[in-house]
Amino acid sequence: MKTQPYKQDTQNLAYNVGVTLDRFIKSKQEDFPFASGELSQLLRDIALAAKIVSREISRAGLSDVTGAFGQINVQGEEQQKLDVIADVRFTRALTKGGEVCAIVSEEEDLVIDLQNSKGKYVVAIDPLDGSSNIDVNVSIGTVFSIYRRVTPSGSPIQEVDVLQKGREQVAAGYVLYGSSTMLVYSTGNGANGFTYERSLGEFFLSHPDMKMPEDGNIFTMNEGLTPMINPNILSYLESCKRQGASARYIGSLVADFHRNLLKGGIYLYPATNQAKKGKIRLIYEANALAFIAEQVGGMASDGKNRILDIQPESLHQRTPFYIGSTNMVKKLEEVLNN
Repeated sequence: MKTQPYKQDTQNLAYNVGVTLDRFIKSKQEDFPFASGELSQLLRDIALAAKIVSREISRAGLSDVTGAFGQINVQGEEQQKLDVIADVRFTRALTKGGEVCAIVSEEEDLVIDLQNSKGKYVVAIDPLDGSSNIDVNVSIGTVFSIYRRVTPSGSPIQEVDVLQKGREQVAAGYVLYGSSTMLVYSTGNGANGFTYERSLGEFFLSHPDMKMPEDGNIFTMNEGLTPMINPNILSYLESCKRQGASARYIGSLVADFHRNLLKGGIYLYPATNQAKKGKIRLIYEANALAFIAEQVGGMASDGKNRILDIQPESLHQRTPFYIGSTNMVKKLEEVLNN
């Protein structure tokens, strides 16, 4: 039988979609020999829920999924309909996947015990960040952290399983729902980004081995807070402006972080006179993005301490949050501590 070797077709007849998320996850399973595939399955479950949420968001305005749900969450914030939809979708996916024993969600007062005695992981998640942007068609996102439970499988969930330092994360990531839907995640060996190809229903590797510039030319903060914050932060912002930096603030944490990751910059959400402990939630927002930031060469701090070294004391604990290009965060720390 005559054969011929395969040669990559270089004709411009179809674009190259590349490596799927599923194939990429399988190729990296050896990074976690102790997990025996469970962590890989968990990441697939999150990706599945993200596809469903992306679909619901893309229908906003055409179906009755925008606007307030009519309830107040534990943060004292009015829940939006899409907040509730995302919370339900991610919880269902993580429950059916069978790898998770407990979930900490921004939308729930208490830890959700999935009654899964074999589950080895705890997931902390903000199912839909940026609720105020839903009705005006601005980018929003999902943020998640994955921890390996401390107590033995089969035993009841304990506080020690949930209140772990950020450095104990085995994986973390975010999903950005914008002009395209993108999933970025890390298992502690760098970070990679995947863009959702809607017609094929697959995430494809689009941003391999992501890196954040050491310096940047963007500062990101709600400057409406300036009358209520540490004057040293105002001095830092003025120095950024004198150096020609641009102010860019979307109001969706995931979107603001993602832009600064790609272009270089710093995101600031300081403590204020009204929120003396800050506003960003430590367990399911700050820790996840800090984990990603460090994996791409960036830095995250509360002004004095590395975010990943902070010991959580409560589920919905808040923290001042400064994250972004390493040199910019270090400069801010110097200004705050002098």
